[in-house]
Amino acid sequence: MANKRRKYRLALLDDLTLREVFHFRVSTLGAISVITLSIIGLIILLSVLIVYTPLRNVLPGYSASIRQQLMQESARVDSLQADLTMQRQYLDVIKQLTAGDIASDSVRSLDSLQRVERAQIAEQHNEVTDEFMAQYELKERDRLTLFDNASSRTIRQIFRPVRGAVMHSAQPEFHQYGTTIRTAKNENVLAVSRGTVVSAERMEDNTFTVVLQSGSLTAIYRHVAKLMKGQGAAVETGEVIAMTDGEHDLVFELWDGGQFVNFEELINW
Repeated sequence: MANKRRKYRLALLDDLTLREVFHFRVSTLGAISVITLSIIGLIILLSVLIVYTPLRNVLPGYSASIRQQLMQESARVDSLQADLTMQRQYLDVIKQLTAGDIASDSVRSLDSLQRVERAQIAEQHNEVTDEFMAQYELKERDRLTLFDNASSRTIRQIFRPVRGAVMHSAQPEFHQYGTTIRTAKNENVLAVSRGTVVSAERMEDNTFTVVLQSGSLTAIYRHVAKLMKGQGAAVETGEVIAMTDGEHDLVFELWDGGQFVNFEELINW
């Protein structure tokens, strides 16, 4: 220990005059302490740079999380762009309504521009088009069985999918097969029959689409907020499979053997 405390003199001399320019004294223990403190300070500095600066992105293990974050942000940007587009179209419809270019009675719902267009087309129907459609459907009846407004099979009574108010009924003649149901927040979404959840996928608006299969019967729930049953789960009639958030209207479809079924005729609200 005494040798470690012994001080040494380090001096810088002028090569021409041999005059001492600078000197300092240091012991072995002091040199070790300075080196140790320098290493600790360097480690602290690097840690701060890694934690609080983008320098961490070049380290192994962080690239995956950054990639996932970029994908999430990209999905959010796409969702915002879609929302902005819908909002601009919504405002265009409002302007046309206020200007009198569109009759208010012809617009069934302003929350969906597709329904607005379908309502306008429906208003333009006349006797000639109705007669043509009737003749065409009669001629092509066998090829249009997929789009019948009710299944030809006898379907048992089913359980209601959710408690709420029907805002828009299905219109299979316009290829709109979903029934829009407005619900309260945290309302239970129920299985209409005994079956298996064959699909549960997240959509761009952060809601889920659930597909319930029960033999030839297929029930589709769109815009549910929280899943209670995952893909592959077996459920009983009336069992809770998801929850609503009160912001997105539930859109429900029912099919039997590939044929559309108007489930409103099968349940009591």
